[in-house]
Amino acid sequence: MPVNLTANAISAINGGDVNSKPLVQVLDIKLIGSTQERYRLLLSDSVATQHAMLATQLNDRVKTGGVRKGSVIQLIDYICSTVQNRKIIVVLNMETIIPDCDVIGNPKMFSEADSVPQKPGPDMPSGRPPLINNNNVGVQTSARTSFSHVKTSGFQNQGSNTASFRPTVQPPYQPPPNYKHHGAIMRNEAPARIIPIAALNPYQGRWAIKARVTAKGDLRRYNNARGDGKVFSFDLLDSDGGEIRATCFNAVVDRFYDTIEVGKVYVISKGSLKPAQKNFNHLKNEWEIFLETASSVDLCPDEDASIPRQQFSFRPISEIQNTESNSILDVIGVVVAVNPSVPILRKNGMETQRRILNLKDQSGLSVELTLWGEFCNREGQQLQEMVETGSFPILAIKAGKVNDFTGKSISTISATQLFINPDCSESNSLKDWFEHGGKDIASHSISREIMPGGSKNETRKTLAQIKDEGLGRSDKPDWITVKATISFIKTDNFCYTACPLMIGDRQCNKKVTKSGNSRWLCDRCNQEFEECDYRYLLQVQVQDHTGLTWVTAFQETGEEILGCPAKDLYLLNYEAENDVKFIEIIRNCLFTEFLLRLKIKEEIYGDEQRVKITVVKAEKVKYSEESRFLFDMISKFQLR
Repeated sequence: MPVNLTANAISAINGGDVNSKPLVQVLDIKLIGSTQERYRLLLSDSVATQHAMLATQLNDRVKTGGVRKGSVIQLIDYICSTVQNRKIIVVLNMETIIPDCDVIGNPKMFSEADSVPQKPGPDMPSGRPPLINNNNVGVQTSARTSFSHVKTSGFQNQGSNTASFRPTVQPPYQPPPNYKHHGAIMRNEAPARIIPIAALNPYQGRWAIKARVTAKGDLRRYNNARGDGKVFSFDLLDSDGGEIRATCFNAVVDRFYDTIEVGKVYVISKGSLKPAQKNFNHLKNEWEIFLETASSVDLCPDEDASIPRQQFSFRPISEIQNTESNSILDVIGVVVAVNPSVPILRKNGMETQRRILNLKDQSGLSVELTLWGEFCNREGQQLQEMVETGSFPILAIKAGKVNDFTGKSISTISATQLFINPDCSESNSLKDWFEHGGKDIASHSISREIMPGGSKNETRKTLAQIKDEGLGRSDKPDWITVKATISFIKTDNFCYTACPLMIGDRQCNKKVTKSGNSRWLCDRCNQEFEECDYRYLLQVQVQDHTGLTWVTAFQETGEEILGCPAKDLYLLNYEAENDVKFIEIIRNCLFTEFLLRLKIKEEIYGDEQRVKITVVKAEKVKYSEESRFLFDMISKFQLR
């Protein structure tokens, strides 16, 4: 059946129309953008064509084939912006009317000279006659009037149905009387039209957004070549789900820092847009707002329920184990364990707090979450009290950072937000699962117990397979589980003295030495301190029924094998010189069967390549669980 596109739609949109919801056709689609995927469309109204940019939240319409070349679509929300001296339509929302259709009409690229500041439709009078110059005579050819000829006398022939006009010369422009001799005309100071965050780009002139503050960063001070300064940022969310970060420096900080409150809605305008610094900005927007002295931030006194208080993009724990380190993501889980808060000394000599807790979800896996600083005493203490009373709360983490020190874990950063028992569908679903059997389901930790590459059953190997299968010789390390017996532990240099200072969210841990004044000195941090840490560096020989090999166990796994902290064993051996007790501790773990989670990777020592095997988790074999594992393996073997 024939399809009628909206007449003059392209011209009207270029002239300022944003309300007509026209029907147009997609003639071409092109993927552009390096930092963020964007789609550029070529739209047609059957007469004119115009390039358009698709908002990123609509990318899936193209990827799933909902919009393709030939599709007839209805524009729901759209604006026309000037980008690099060219006008381009920004499509914020649309509906597909006909998925596939032949090209309609014979459209040509739109010229701005054809722009009309009105709604699309058939011939609409402009309200004034056309201007005629002395070189061209304008002849109107509508159905209402017909002219057979034009005379230059300037008189109309009363005895015929024809009319003639004297060519006129357009007079020079004269300002209206009200403005004569009154100086320059003032700029248009009317409020800018509110647009969605997704439509913001650095080429717009006047704009305004209405958004809720979802996060507010701390006030930070810095020093660089240009001197001292201060800065803070806050995140914004609008009713269309668009997010963007706003940043203030120096004098602008003084204007807005006390004004901005998390959860409040503001209308913001007159800022500049620059590319977002993805090292520090995790939001899904390629731009960032920098507020200036002329910027406007106005609080909306009335609550706007159309703007959500927070927006999450939760990832299940099962996906975290395959996520790159330092990625920023949202995760939700049931808090099943909370460890006490412990003091940690940072590199700058300041003390902070660290607290580790465990989350689990329906994927059957758990992950460690490390809280830093105020999170430990605020949300961390509240969570500990809830777990100790038998309540297992749901915790949503907004903007957590992925680490991969011993498996994958999550830690808080300055932009992180924690929500205890949030009111959302994911929280309700997780709570219902936990209360109806999820609490009793055993979960495997991706932080230490199980490594990327599959489930426990799939990663079980023998020691002989490490060599036979060439494990560890690929670009990425191999992660396996072996059941092996400890046959020997080297007791010389079983631990080392380590730096206790924090670098970012990790402890330095570099080897330290005594300086001349009997204080400990770290060459890496270039600082001295009274007390140092003692960390295991065990060389352990393990064997199973297929062979034996040497493995290295560091701090946490060393404690799991020997059953005591490295400091206690160091003091016992070197200060108390209690050889009997020392040897007893070592012997107690010999010829004991362990389930060892191993990381295997080939490394270069000098000019020689060696396969390094590191223990990332060690636990004594629980024979009831091991028997169930063997029965399961036997049943799978019988089914083959």
